[in-house]
Amino acid sequence: MDFTISPRVEDYRARIARFVEDELLPVEADRTNYDAHENIRTDVLDRLRDKAKAEGLWCLQLAPETGGQGLDTVGMAVCYEEMQRSIFGPVVFNSAAPDDGNMMVMEKAATPAQKERWLRPVVEGRVRSSFAMTEPAPGSGSDPAGMMLTTARRDGDSYVVNGRKWFITGAEDAAHFILVARTSDDPRKGLTAFFHYRDTPGFRIERRIPIMGPEEHGGHCEVVYEDMVIPAENVFMEEGDGLKMTQMRLGPARLTHCMRWLGLSKRCVEIATDYAHERIAFGERLADRESIKLMLGDLAMQIEVGRMLVAKAAWAIDQGSFARKEVSMAKVHVANLLHQAADTAIQINGARGYSKDTPLEWIYRYARQARLVDGADEVHKMVLERTLAKEGRAFWTWEVGA
Repeated sequence: MDFTISPRVEDYRARIARFVEDELLPVEADRTNYDAHENIRTDVLDRLRDKAKAEGLWCLQLAPETGGQGLDTVGMAVCYEEMQRSIFGPVVFNSAAPDDGNMMVMEKAATPAQKERWLRPVVEGRVRSSFAMTEPAPGSGSDPAGMMLTTARRDGDSYVVNGRKWFITGAEDAAHFILVARTSDDPRKGLTAFFHYRDTPGFRIERRIPIMGPEEHGGHCEVVYEDMVIPAENVFMEEGDGLKMTQMRLGPARLTHCMRWLGLSKRCVEIATDYAHERIAFGERLADRESIKLMLGDLAMQIEVGRMLVAKAAWAIDQGSFARKEVSMAKVHVANLLHQAADTAIQINGARGYSKDTPLEWIYRYARQARLVDGADEVHKMVLERTLAKEGRAFWTWEVGA
């Protein structure tokens, strides 16, 4: 691996950093800019999105012909980390979940006609999208192939869908959905992906599930399908490719989560360091105490470990690898790091950290979901053990150049 970045990527990173400093942090500091679910108000968001578009900082992750800037995965890692210095950053640049993962997989696998119909409106920021896969028990969670209960039965030129999904991120505000449903009992080819609109008859949002918060726009919803008819032309990829599509989507999506979480982790250290240098107790600055030095030094190291894991996974993807073990290692480490960074920063800030005077408590509540979304820690560790059992000592290898 070469850890240098191109001048072009550095230019994007620097411009994003300036935009976050000048445009986003002041908005974030003013609580009147928050909506009822502790996210940025949509009218404020729309104004900032227009500025980001005007500055060429929109959809960096997509190809120019799709409407993006054509950054590779390593370039995305650099820029996404910089975006998420602000809790509002990624959504302003149209790089936030679930739209981010949905756009990337549609760009990669949708037909030209499907891209025009389902992808372009999301790229342009005219609508939001959602990904409907997870189900209440005993339905699918981390094992969609074996446990999915939502069915799509072929009926002539259409499919009839019945089932229930929950924790569907962004559903309340989404206009476009990617649905995964069972079309057969085949263990590998039993799932199929579909596109559908929010207003399709037979689809309804039953509730917005209350969570610890804060929430993405559109929340995390429980949705119901009752004899919803989807035309066959709305099949995403081919019948039976639902699991393949899910794997294509979730691998990069897991890594982009890590990229953003590194930015939030660094923000926690920034807030903690500033306070430790200002606060005097028992005749000395907090920053001069050995215990505080140990806390901040450990966080700095763990963040750099996370950056290296993310960089390696991003590099592997750019070389054409699925990077499954690299992504799993990054996901476990960075998810736990984010929680540790927020917790440590709150501890250093004392009562101030527990208040809403800083974004630390926001990040702390948000961080707890990191160890669950896109695969719980334990699932990723099982994947790593399975790979270790298969590869043995070859689990740890060096890439040999020409």
